[in-house]
Amino acid sequence: METPSTLKPAEVALAMVNHGVAKHAERWDRTFFKAVLAGVMLSFGGLLSEIVGGGSPGLMESNPGLVKALSGFVFPVGLVMIVLQGHELVTSNMMVYPMAISKRAVPWWGLPLNWIIVFFGNLVGSLFFAAILVKYSGIFDAEPYHTYAQTFALKKAADPEWHQIFLRGIGCNWLVCVAVWQAAGAQETISKIFSIWIPIWVFVACSFDHVVANMFAIPLGIMLGADVSFLFRLPFMTTAQYVRKYDPS
Repeated sequence: METPSTLKPAEVALAMVNHGVAKHAERWDRTFFKAVLAGVMLSFGGLLSEIVGGGSPGLMESNPGLVKALSGFVFPVGLVMIVLQGHELVTSNMMVYPMAISKRAVPWWGLPLNWIIVFFGNLVGSLFFAAILVKYSGIFDAEPYHTYAQTFALKKAADPEWHQIFLRGIGCNWLVCVAVWQAAGAQETISKIFSIWIPIWVFVACSFDHVVANMFAIPLGIMLGADVSFLFRLPFMTTAQYVRKYDPS
């Protein structure tokens, strides 16, 4: 009997639970290192997306929707590499771990422990990539990329309201979990790539917010001079933010 190319939903759910068990059994140092690599891999996609968006100022003026679609199209390379290489991404673990806990396959305390380790591993990898491979390599020194990276960071961290960022995060992680779920159901590599690519393309093109992608984009903008705090975004606006929002002249 020929093996089906796609698992049924119940089979995918079982695979996710088993995946959660395997994550819980992994040594903490290995989990952290895999998370660091995941931050680097996703940043490759973020960098390519900014290169496409920042390098198309003329097209942005005439057809901004097409630029968003093109930027979104290249971003999924990051998650493809993470899934195929078996690294640890906190946003996909936000689906896998609760599923394993709901079936009592892992203890409840494994969830916060895993999320904390993977979150900070993703952050370390993203900051390393932004600082060493982008800022200090000088690949964004030339215009229009330098200014675009600043503007992109401001659009992500300074311009939206808190509730808007939160809601955009929900939309993003819904699609990330769809991508990971579909990839788990696909039984060969090409199908896995397509299963990941389409939902991630949608979330980037629609300007939803991915926490790990922002770990690269926002610090990079700050490193290049964007008017955003490293520590947190204050609930009140700076003078520069006020002028940008209410006095565009």
